[in-house]
Amino acid sequence: MEDDRPAGPRPRLAILPLDDLGVAELRAYIGELRGEIARAEAMIDRKQAHLGAAAKLFGSPGTPG
Repeated sequence: MEDDRPAGPRPRLAILPLDDLGVAELRAYIGELRGEIARAEAMIDRKQAHLGAAAKLFGSPGTPG
């Protein structure tokens, strides 16, 4: 049987039960999250640079090129 409900947003991170972690484990977890944030920010920078290069080459949308 198929589910006709629309798919919701894709979960990006698994929810980790924090109550079971010690202080050192929580700090390590925060380090992992910061690493993932840095990776995502680097991807944003690359994509913005790509869009900027395309805008220079082809002109920005809505402007005469």
